[in-house]
Amino acid sequence: MASAHTKEVFNCTKEEFFKIVSDYEKYSEFLPEVKSVKIYKNEGNIKEMEYNVSLIKTFKYKLRITETGHEKINFEFIGGDVFKTMKGSWQIGEQDGKCAIEYNVEATFGMLVPESMAKPLVTANLPMMISNFKKRIKEVYGK
Repeated sequence: MASAHTKEVFNCTKEEFFKIVSDYEKYSEFLPEVKSVKIYKNEGNIKEMEYNVSLIKTFKYKLRITETGHEKINFEFIGGDVFKTMKGSWQIGEQDGKCAIEYNVEATFGMLVPESMAKPLVTANLPMMISNFKKRIKEVYGK
């Protein structure tokens, strides 16, 4: 199983960050690898959605998202291309008046992805994703 983990501080409140990270259908506006996200089931704090992503090749996958207040978002793979399993979370808190997050993801891949490529695939995009969230916060909140 390949995994990635990071802790970051964002120049916004946890409520402001939650608003951006939970606006899934707008990911394609600021995450270049995400071509689209479509929510097809919305039951309050539990949502199911399909991601169309382009990393080396274009693929689709479905996630079940469970939101817990403005503090946590859990995600779990429920179907699609490339992955066998995937799960992770955003833990959202505060630090010195700013938003402190902890992001975790674990994934296993199907036969088309050799084990030697699994970890690089999971970790390679993480710094760019975090950078793009910081840019989005600046765009939306001017911070």
